[in-house]
Amino acid sequence: MTEPQADALVADLAARARTGARLLAAVSTATKAHGLAAAAARIREHRDAILAANAEDLARAKAGGLAAAMRDRLRLDAARVDGIAAALDAVSRLPDPVGRVIDASTRPNGLALSRVRVPIGVVAIVYESRPNVTADAAALCVMAGNAVILRGGSEARASNAAVHASLAEGFADAGLPADAAQLVPVADRVVVGALLRASGLIDLVVPRGGKGLVARVQADARVPVLAHLDGNNTSFVHASADPAMAEALVVNAKMRRTGVCGATETLLIDRAYPHAAQLATALLDAGCALRGDEAARALDPRIVAADEADWATEYLDAVCAVAVVDGTDAAIAHVARHGSGHTDAIIAEDAGVAECFLAQVDSAIVMWNASTQFADGGELGLGAEIGIATGRLHARGPVALEGLTTYKWQVRGRGQTRP
Repeated sequence: MTEPQADALVADLAARARTGARLLAAVSTATKAHGLAAAAARIREHRDAILAANAEDLARAKAGGLAAAMRDRLRLDAARVDGIAAALDAVSRLPDPVGRVIDASTRPNGLALSRVRVPIGVVAIVYESRPNVTADAAALCVMAGNAVILRGGSEARASNAAVHASLAEGFADAGLPADAAQLVPVADRVVVGALLRASGLIDLVVPRGGKGLVARVQADARVPVLAHLDGNNTSFVHASADPAMAEALVVNAKMRRTGVCGATETLLIDRAYPHAAQLATALLDAGCALRGDEAARALDPRIVAADEADWATEYLDAVCAVAVVDGTDAAIAHVARHGSGHTDAIIAEDAGVAECFLAQVDSAIVMWNASTQFADGGELGLGAEIGIATGRLHARGPVALEGLTTYKWQVRGRGQTRP
């Protein structure tokens, strides 16, 4: 496909999406919720077809040498398909942010002012591997009143098409606009460039994938971007940590699912923590390879030497960097230097130390005595999520319904003129 052909395709998708967004603006909360619930029912109804499409993608991915961590993100089973449907149901039950009054006041001259939440408009989602994003993104965008253009990775094209077909059936059952959620019909990468150039046609681009994808979107986009950067997450075990809790949290944070963005990638251990060797042993025995500094390597001979790049690496695999640090200030400095601003955790019984960590670590999500694997919109009570935004503007952390809205001022007068 040539660039002009891609631009024409995107212009058509965006024009239809703009019409869909306008129609969606007149749809009630109950109708949007009914559409998501109907889509969830269709997902369950077509589970076998979705799994067959996913098996096709997995076979092609394995033959093409796709990394194991990416294949894990791609893989669906019956439980994961049911999870996709459950996420749609969860979003359908969330409070609708559209029309919510953020604040209101009355000026001395009698003008009544209010700021009211409204949809962003047309949102494009560019993502890799995970077929569940097709449903999550569509559900969140539509519930927030936005039309969405979905461009999934070529490695998941059959799975995405099968999931989208179920969504389309469910939305049609509820009478939602047909163009409220469109899937880009071609896998050609030139279409991504066309989406990024579509200033004036698309209101927001959300990339969800690896560092390379996000970097390309940020570098090339002429459309506003809501960035989800890599999850180079840290768990810091303070000297006051409860040993049993620390071991359980560290193993879960790293090994529950190694290919998710909430996985811990660096373990920092306070030099004064007396059970450091047990932490290292627990991870190694769980099948995790460790790369450590000199002090960490002294804990277990199976730990290999880390290099400078390890501290900034999102492994998405059963690999973890380990460093021994001189207390909380050193841990905070390590996170500031090497972290990605996604999710960082402290494990400690000392509340004062923990509150210091929570206040000083400038990440989108900061945790105390909890696994970093809770960095997920559903786990934080937001239903599904578009991704974890690591910037500082508009939305931060898990981006769910409210993060997919903006606001406008409404001014109500009684004939006031400005002197």
